[in-house]
Amino acid sequence: MLALKNYMEDQNNVNNTGRSSNAAKFAFFYLLSLIALVFMAVSTGMIVFQIINKYIPDLINQYSGRYSDEIMKFAISALIISTPIFYVISRIIHKSLFRGELGRDSGVRRWLTYFILLVASGVMIGWAIAIINNFLDGELTTKFILKALTALIIAAGIFSFYLYDIRRAEVAGKKSVIIKTYFIISLIVVLAAFVASLFVVESPTKTRDRKMDQKIINTFSTMDRCVDQHWQENDNLPENLDQILNNCSYAFPEKVREQIESNKIEYKKGEDNNYELCAHFRTSNKSEKDGMFIEPELKSYLHDAGWQCLSREARGVEYGKVELRTPTMVD
Repeated sequence: MLALKNYMEDQNNVNNTGRSSNAAKFAFFYLLSLIALVFMAVSTGMIVFQIINKYIPDLINQYSGRYSDEIMKFAISALIISTPIFYVISRIIHKSLFRGELGRDSGVRRWLTYFILLVASGVMIGWAIAIINNFLDGELTTKFILKALTALIIAAGIFSFYLYDIRRAEVAGKKSVIIKTYFIISLIVVLAAFVASLFVVESPTKTRDRKMDQKIINTFSTMDRCVDQHWQENDNLPENLDQILNNCSYAFPEKVREQIESNKIEYKKGEDNNYELCAHFRTSNKSEKDGMFIEPELKSYLHDAGWQCLSREARGVEYGKVELRTPTMVD
């Protein structure tokens, strides 16, 4: 009898340990699927929003409703990582339900499913507030309607799926066609958003080329200030690059010289206070309308691709001081 009692206690301990282990395992799966779901849903919405901003520009709300290549790239990155995680983990969860490893009325399943709905509700409420706020701030009605529909479709898909799943009468040994349909349709939507984003976002090669061109423009801006200083002090233009850098107090000459040599930048002295700065540009910034707001002061830095010479003009003196130029940012 004592041996039987000890055996039964050992079996109970094993069962309790197994249930505890399964509960921890499935809690991990549900929470990981929640994180992946949030990134996947939000990234899909961000991609659609940026496509709307790209092709429906709003001249009034340039900042809140403008297209951002940086946001698009983040959304694509998040989608690439989160999508396979979500579908793989969801498949593991539903296979466990089918095999009976995870019970229909399991506390882990019920609590964490409703927790997922709670977090999703918070994200969607914040999203809805932002959309309405932009509309009240003057965003185009067309953009507001399209963004609102996007958020509504994503929210409806998430809530209807999880509410149906948690209310299913039978899960063990029973495959659901509706669950499979949800997965297929949602995957098609996500893949469609991903493919569409590739036709809109700037390629990595072009991004690198544009950043290299930006370094040239920044160097041009520094050289402009050096020429201004020389003009103020000597009432004439520098004869060559060495003369520009040797007497310039606005920049560390060696650093600027490195940029000049690596990019083969040339300085051409002109008549009176006119001169040119020349370099080879990899891209053109004249057609970049989305996400770039060019002030009148910066329009002289517009360029085509290839070897370009930009006309410059040394500035005069105002109240005994050099009128400093604003560093150029073209993006």
